[in-house]
Parts: sequence; C-alpha cells; structure tokens
Amino acid sequence: MLVAMIFAVAMIFIDQTIVALAIPKIQSELHVSPTESQWVINGYLLSLSALFALGGRVADVVGHRKVLLAGVIAFATFSAACGATPTGPAGAAWIITFRVLQGASAAFLFPAALAITVAAFPLHERGRALAVFFSVSGGLTAIGPLAGGYLTQWTWRSIFWINVPVAIVAVVTTLRAKPRDEAHPGPIDGRGAALVCAGMALSVLGLQQASTWGWNSAATWGCIAVGIVLLIAFARFELRVHDPLVPLRLFANRAFAVDNLVLFLLSICFVPLFFFASLYAQVALGETAQEAGLFLLVFFGGFTVGAQIGGRVLDKRGARPTVVMGCALAAVGFYLWAARLEDLSFSSQWFRLALAGVGVGMVLGPVSTDALNRSSSATYGAVTGVTQTVRNFGGSLGLAVLGSILITQNTSRVSETLTRAGVPAARAHSVAHAISTSSGGASGSNVGPVHGAVAHHIALDFALSTRTVIYLMAAVMAAAFLVAFLRMPRGQVQEQAPGPASSEPAVEPVA
Repeated sequence: MLVAMIFAVAMIFIDQTIVALAIPKIQSELHVSPTESQWVINGYLLSLSALFALGGRVADVVGHRKVLLAGVIAFATFSAACGATPTGPAGAAWIITFRVLQGASAAFLFPAALAITVAAFPLHERGRALAVFFSVSGGLTAIGPLAGGYLTQWTWRSIFWINVPVAIVAVVTTLRAKPRDEAHPGPIDGRGAALVCAGMALSVLGLQQASTWGWNSAATWGCIAVGIVLLIAFARFELRVHDPLVPLRLFANRAFAVDNLVLFLLSICFVPLFFFASLYAQVALGETAQEAGLFLLVFFGGFTVGAQIGGRVLDKRGARPTVVMGCALAAVGFYLWAARLEDLSFSSQWFRLALAGVGVGMVLGPVSTDALNRSSSATYGAVTGVTQTVRNFGGSLGLAVLGSILITQNTSRVSETLTRAGVPAARAHSVAHAISTSSGGASGSNVGPVHGAVAHHIALDFALSTRTVIYLMAAVMAAAFLVAFLRMPRGQVQEQAPGPASSEPAVEPVA
C-alpha cells in the first residue's frame, strides 16, 4: 500500500522542480515570452495551492480510492498533453492551460493518497510509515533537476511524458494493494469552496508575482489583501455551516493549532530551500543545474535520517519530543551553514546542510501525522487539505519575502562590484538583476565580458546575500522551536473513533 501511494504522488513532487530546468528550451522552441514561461511554473503551483482544501473534502465524500485513481489518470493525461504542445501561436496558451490542470489534479490526488496511507496503518505505526512516505516524496523533489537535466538533452517534452509510465505503475500497484474505498457521503459546501479557492489563488498570486510586479505595486498588495479578506470570510462562513468544507473547529484544539503553526513556519524555510540552494550552487559555486540537484540530495540525505528518527519517536512518545528537537537542530544547522557560505567550498558546508536536513526531517512528518491523528477517518482528506494549504501558503510567503530580500541585497552588491570594474551603471544594474533572479552562473552570458577576479567577487556577493536569507531561515526555525517547546502538549494521541472529527481529541500522558 505504501509503495503504491508513493508512486501515486511521485509525479507531483518531481514536477515541482523538473520543469524549471527545461524553461530555456521551452522558450526557444515555442517562442514564449519570459512572463509566459514563468506561468508554465506558477500556473501549476497556483492551482495546486488553491484547490487543496476542495480536493481533500471531495476525497472524503466520494471515496479516497476513486479520487486517487481519477487524479493519477488525469495527471498523466494532462502531462501527456503538455508534452504534445504545438509549436504554433497557440503553444503558450496550450502548455499553461494543461499545467494549471496538472496542478488541479494533483490537489485532488495528494489528499486521497495521504488519507489512504494513514488509514492503512494503526495509529502507533503511522509515524514510521509516513516517515518513509515524506522521505521518498521529498527526495523526489531533489531528483527533479537531475532527471530534467538528462531528459532535456533528448527533448524537453520528455519531462512531461515520463509521468505516463509512472502513472501506469501507480494505477497497477494501487489496484494490487486494494485500498479500502472509504467514502463518507455528504454535501460539498460550494460557497466555502469558492471562497477558499479564490482566497488562496489571489493571495498566492500576489506573493508569486511580488518579484515581478514589485512590493510597491498596487497589484501585489491588492491581490494579497483581497485574498486574505476572502480567507477570513471563508473561516467565518465555515464556522456557521452544518457540513463545512474544512473542519476548522479542529483549530480549537491547541495541539492541532500548534501542529499547523509549526508546519507553517517550517514551510517558510523548507519549500524555498530548493530555490535558494540551487541558485547558490550554480551562481556562487559555479555548478550546473544537474550538479545543483546533487547538492540538494545532501540535504535530503539528512532529511531521510531525521524523518526515520522522528517517525519512531512519534510512535513511541508522541510528536512533542521530535518536533522540539528537530526545530532546534534545523535552526542550528541553518545557522552553521550560513556561516560557511562565503567559503565557496561545498566540502566545508555539506555536514551543516545535512544537519539542517536532519532537523527538518524530524519535524515535517511528525507534525503532519500528528494533525491527521487528531481527526477521524471521515475527515482524513479534508484535514490533509488543511495541512497542505497551510504548507503551500507558508512556502509561497517564504519564497516571496526571502526571495525579495535575496534579489535586493544581491543586486546592490553585484551592481557595486561591476561598477568598480568599469561597467556602466545601467548595464551593471541590469546584469546584477539577471544574476539575482536567474539560475545562470556568475560568469558567461550574464556577466558578459567580466571574468577573473571580478567574477569571483560576484560569486562572493551572491554567497553573502544568500547568507542573509539562510540566517533568517535559522531565526524562523528558532521561532518554531519556541512555539513547539511552549505550546505543544506532551503525550500521545489516542485512536479516534469513526465519525465526525473531534475538536477535543484525547491525549494519553507519557510518564
């Protein structure tokens, strides 16, 4: 069952990172603009974020297995359509549309897969099972750049076609595993769905586009503000309806609320890490995109170890010990890694990066599992929708804010370096901005004729700018540590009886 569900979600995580590497070839062959190529990535992430809550509720109502199989088939179909994008004028609209549909199908697929995984294991074994689930799925995100590098040498279309055989394996293994098709028929709150989808879409859109529109843009703040207002209206509405889309009353339980707050803070660091570490490896260390994937695998080596430790501790003692320790290790790991970034030598950094990975691994699976353990089987899909919405919103916020800090600091530093080297101010600013926002190296087409010592200074500038961001990640994880240490209750969750979600799950104290 676990293997089947890992295959089912593999496509989702690989597609979060594999496409970015193929963007230059997509731009060249389809003649799409930079804005359109950005939406090939953002369209997927936007629909994924907006529809998680609805996808989770539909999985609970219709049946987890039905929604899972439908989601896998839909994801593979839309992937094949992306790979079949025509090269004419309709190419950009075609690939963006099917990328949005890919994200939408993933938003239904993932909650169903996680609900099936949770239901397949008794409560005292879920920690270890979901440690494997999150370890493998997280590692697949790092595999994306590696796989993309090899596949794009053949054709960029293959990065989408590869999902078809994976989907076939997922369907076959799911049918062989025969998961129970748990369904809890009931109404689906259409008004609540519209509010949460619009609220998440607008707020995440504003955060995504902040680097393009600018933080002083009315469009940026307008989207974020309207999105947050709609999410507040959604929360107020859900508390009044008889059959809510999302069981928000679970937030009345302190442990569930703390789980989600820690997950939100963790996501501010965890999701953007792929972007910042990959850029650092390429711009500061001069690695290729494929080599940057190996850089990320060091983090996920630590993450996998941490996830296994965290899962076992969760099963034996509850979430608090592993979450508190994991947050502390992550904060220390990020701090120590940041202190060595200006060395421009991975050999002096890998242990610190792996330590941060251990800490994050000890937290991610246990807080997600603990939140699910506090709900009944009737709401596993909906609760997964809640946790993944929180996770995606935290990741979008982290990428937008930390990314803006990185771009601003690095543009200033590199502009000054190039100006001192005799590059005209306007050209220096343009090149600095290109280096700060692209995945290119610190030499070559981005820097133009500047090489040698100046190129080294540009690499160092980027390392120093990245150091600021990683220090901020350490501070966020320190805040998560304080939240977990001060507010997370001790003890293990007792098995929930079938039926509606309880807002007051019982807690079994541990001696």
